[in-house]
Order: sequence, then structure tokens, then C-alpha cells
Amino acid sequence: MKHAIRLALIVATSLGAGTLALAEGDHGLDLSTLPEPGSVAYADGLAAWDNIHDVVTHPRCLNCHVGENDTPLWGTPEEPDRIHGMAINAGDSRIGAETLSCNACHQTSTRPNSVPHAAPHTGMDWQLAPVEFQWTHRTSAEICAQMRDPVQNGGRDAAGLIEHILHDAELIGFITWSFDPGAGRDPAPGSLQAHLEDMAIWTAAGMPCPAG
Repeated sequence: MKHAIRLALIVATSLGAGTLALAEGDHGLDLSTLPEPGSVAYADGLAAWDNIHDVVTHPRCLNCHVGENDTPLWGTPEEPDRIHGMAINAGDSRIGAETLSCNACHQTSTRPNSVPHAAPHTGMDWQLAPVEFQWTHRTSAEICAQMRDPVQNGGRDAAGLIEHILHDAELIGFITWSFDPGAGRDPAPGSLQAHLEDMAIWTAAGMPCPAG
């Protein structure tokens, strides 16, 4: 049985009916390269985590994974802590419902982001990540522990973390956009395919975390 089919069955078993169709759906990603759970050495899992950490702490991801101040960032690799302009605050709703909706400027659309510095758009409604998913001002060990904890990662087990990427790719969502944000924006390092593979390697190794 091919790795892709094994992964799809693992995801379907872990997350319930309908997930098998998602894992084999129109996400455009190659599942045949993904390792089987338990087949990856601990050290290789840690190396994959380093790659994951490089992605999630890049401004394309970090800008919306902020803390309880509900203020998105306009960070760049050179200035990662730069605050979003126009005094934007997404509020407790994390979508700006209390003041100015994120979607007032950030569009929900799968059109290419081809105009430099124009308001970005993805196939998902724009919002900050839940405050439990804060990555700003966190160490690699802290983010790793958070990502492997279902209480802090949206209830996801190892298969659920893989499914999260596949689902995002189907929608052309935020993870997908981070690797191809369009003209005038620095993309996250690597590619969506490489990120999927690193996540599969890390989870197959038992989700090891670096020392604090």
C-alpha cells in the first residue's frame, strides 16, 4: 500500500468520516513522499522541527499569531516586531468585529496576489489566530510544546496537523498564501510541499521538541 493511502487511512481513522476524501482531494500536494508514523529517527524529527520553526516564526505566519493585545503585526524579516498600521486591533473576536473587520481590507478570494503591496487575499476569511496559538515572543521549545498539545493546537493529533495543511491547501488559505504572498512581500522559507513533508517527518518521529 502506498504511503499516500496509508496516510489517508490514518487521517480518516483519527479524524472521522469524510477526512479520507479530504486527504485525497484537490490540494495539489504529493502525499507519496510522506513517511509512515514511527518510521523516522528522533534526530531527523528534530531537524524537521527546525524547518517548521523557521516557517512559523517568519513574519508571514507570525504577523497573525499574536497575543492578547489583539494587534496584528506588519513585520518583515528585518523588522519583525513592526505593528500593523492604521491602529488596527482585531479585538476579542480576532476578526475586528468590534471596530474594523479584517475583511474590510483583506479580501476572501483565490485570485492571484499580483499587485505589489495591495491588500492581500486568500480563500479564507481573514482573522488573527486564536490567542492560544500565539507564537510571538515564544522560544522554539515553547512553540513546539504548544503545537503538539491538543489543548493548544485546536484539538489536533499528529494526523490532524497533517490534515490541517491539506485542508488549507484545498481552500488556498493562510498557510498556502504564506509561501506565495504575491509581489512586494517576503514569502515564508521553502514551499508548502516542503512544509508538509517536514510536518510529516516531525510527527512520524513522535513530535520531538528541542530542549528549553
